[in-house]
This record gives sequence, C-alpha cells and structure tokens, in this order.
Amino acid sequence: MSVEQASSRKQRTAAVSNRRQLILFTALTLILTLTTVWAARLWLRHSETLVFATGDANGVGTRFAAKLAATLKNNSSTLRIKVASNADDAKALALFERRQADLVILRSDANVPPRARAIAILEHDVLLLISPKGKKIKSLAALKKTRTAVLGSNEDEALIRRALEASDDAAVRVQTVPSDSTLDKLFAAGYGAVVAVAHASKLMKDKSYERYARQAGGFTLNAIDEAKALTRRIPGISSEKLETGMLSSAPAIPDDDLDTVGLQWLLVAQSRISNGSAGELARIIYENKADLALNDGFASRIEPAETDKDALVVVHPGAAEYINDDTKSFMDRYSDLMYLGAAALSIIGSIFAGIYTRITRLRPEKASELATAILDIGERIEHAHTMDQLEALQDELETVLRGVITGLRDGTISSDGLDTFRLGYEFVRDEIAMRSDYLKRHGSYEDNVVVVKTAQNG
Repeated sequence: MSVEQASSRKQRTAAVSNRRQLILFTALTLILTLTTVWAARLWLRHSETLVFATGDANGVGTRFAAKLAATLKNNSSTLRIKVASNADDAKALALFERRQADLVILRSDANVPPRARAIAILEHDVLLLISPKGKKIKSLAALKKTRTAVLGSNEDEALIRRALEASDDAAVRVQTVPSDSTLDKLFAAGYGAVVAVAHASKLMKDKSYERYARQAGGFTLNAIDEAKALTRRIPGISSEKLETGMLSSAPAIPDDDLDTVGLQWLLVAQSRISNGSAGELARIIYENKADLALNDGFASRIEPAETDKDALVVVHPGAAEYINDDTKSFMDRYSDLMYLGAAALSIIGSIFAGIYTRITRLRPEKASELATAILDIGERIEHAHTMDQLEALQDELETVLRGVITGLRDGTISSDGLDTFRLGYEFVRDEIAMRSDYLKRHGSYEDNVVVVKTAQNG
C-alpha cells in the first residue's frame, strides 16, 4: 500500500470517527439539556405546605380549608394545605399573628395583622335590622332606647355598640341571644328590635324568614339610612344592598331594595409567602369556585381581593398579578424555562465541544505532514525513464492534492503548514515538468504515446 493510499485511508477513518463522535455529543448535549430543564422544573415546582389556621372544627373556616386542600390536590398543584383548627376564630387569628400559620380567614371588622395580605373575598355578611310588623325603626339611634337582641356572637354585639357610638352602659339596651332564637319568641319577650349579621349567600337559601312571614304575621325589615356614614367611620364596614325578595319571595321581603351595611370575610396570607405561591393559590381559588362552595352557601360567590392601595387589607402582590392579568401568554408561562434551557444548552454544549476538540476527537493531520508524500514522489522522478512512469507520478501527486483539499473540507486535515505543503507541491510539479521536457528532447518515449500531463501554475 502506497503512502498516498495509507494517508487517504487514515483520513477516511478519522472523518467517520469524528462524525460519529459529533453525532454522539450532539445527542448527549440535547439529552442532558432536556434532563436539566426537567429537573429544574421539578425543583422549581416542589411541593410547599401552607398552614391554614381555623376556628371550630365544625365551623365554616375549617370546612372551607378542607375543601381548599382537596381542590389543590385534585388540580395537581404544588401547594398543600395543613389545617390547624383551634377553639375559636380569635385563637386562629392569634396563631396567624405569631407567624405560626400561613393562612387564615378573618372578618373585615377584626384587628387586621400588619403582615396580612389578601388573597380573595370569600363571603359578604349583611346586617339585618328587624322589628315587629308595622313598627318601623327610622334610624340606628333609635336602638339606644329600644331593647335590642343580637342574633349571633359577642363580636356582632360589639359591632352594634360601635355603630351606636355608645359605651357599655344601661342606656344602650343591646343583648346577645342564641343564634337559634326565633323572632316570635324574641318579640314576645319584649325585644323591640332584632339585629342579625348573616352570610349573604346563606340568606338566599334560608327559608325560615319566609315561613315566619307567612305563619306569624310577618315582620318589618328596616333600611339603614346611615350606611354611608358608617362605612366612613368604622373600618371594615362596607355598604351593602338587600335585594327585593332576598329574605322572602312571597310575601316579598324586602319589597324594594334596601341599603344596609355589611362585612367581608377575607382569606389572607402572610406577606412572606412568595408571589408564585400566592398567585398559584389565587388561580386555584378563582378557577374552582364551584368546588369550594360549602353546602350552607358560604364561599359560593368568591370575589377577587381589592387591589386598590387604600383597601382595608392590602392584596398580596402574587394574587394581584393574577387578578390584573388573568391570562398569560405562552412566553409568559414558559419564558423562565426557555431561558434556563438556553443557558443549559450553552454550558453543556461548551463542555462537550471542549471534550470533543481536545480529548476524544481524532486530531486533524497537518497539511505540512503530507509534504513527505510529495517529496517521496519527487525522489522518484529521476528514476522515471518513460512518459508512462512520469504520468503515474503525476497521478500520485494529484491524488495527494485532492486528499488535502478533501481533508481541509471535512476537517481531517488542518491548515497548519499549508504554505509548506504548497511549496512542496509546486516544487515536485515543476520537477515533473522539467523531467517531461528532458524525456521529449532525448526521445525517451514512444512516438505513438504523446500524452504529457503538465501541472499548470496558478
């Protein structure tokens, strides 16, 4: 096997090996990049558990928290809920204030912790001012001289006292009674007014007022004309509307829309919760409202938290981002992963490129190293006594040249020493031309074979 054939075979072997390595490293780069992005996505979406402080185990807060936990799980969310029930709502709020809980439900007239950030409005409460049929109460001030029963809790009684701007003295005849007390018994006991603070959604399903209106002769539902003044004076109070027929459809009670005041039940989170977690929580809540509503109507009309700067409870930035931009584009959702993928591809690609070029890749042969084959041809020129022998040497020289050109194209030959190779090639080419002239002058060739291959300059 000639030197030229051995060099050509070596070049072909190197080219095939390098192509296989290049394909292998390209495939490994893509596989490792996808693996890196997938692992990063899992890491970024690792499960986070939020402690939800609630009151009574049978209360609406605990039941809502349980539904929220189930909804998060059913939607494959990264968030998880751990319910921490307490004796009452006050203790749940205290747990939140001590930063031992991440979530809590609070009524807007409660003392709002400074680190609380709103996620959603779960429910509206409305204040009902009820009096015996035919006995209208013209204003809240009239309650100071009226024996008044408050259906519900001590918090509701405190709210009424604040509304009346009165201290706890005998002049204000306000008393809390059990929430299951009936209107007829309270009126019979001498109460001239009954105040109830009830969930608006529950009132829509409560038929007790309609039954009482039919069976016991009815009652009077009074408007609160001071509603706007109360909202300015008492933090957490909001203006509400009692729609026609809200308590009873037949007879219609009220028979026309009435102004009153009310409260909001807010789901709040600690300010330290990340924007991503708060946004995910808001998304799950707003997109699964029907699944979160309780059987008694609580949370059946969930609303976005108020994003105004002067809101009673500042909205969490993560929830605000979702509220203000409900739909995100493909780039918004996956831009982080795309940037991460591009960075990983760049780093991994650089590493494999370094390994390929410096370690595993068959290094290209220098062009100067092939000058040996050319010089070998040159040494055999003087031994060529016929034109056929000279043409064979010319063919070998052209084969070496083609091999160098091909090697430069596929990378198996580097351009190092290319000037040296060119000088050697030109020298041997000229020697062949000179030998051809010599043979022609001395007639050392057959007359019928006059084929002379002469390399051209330039």
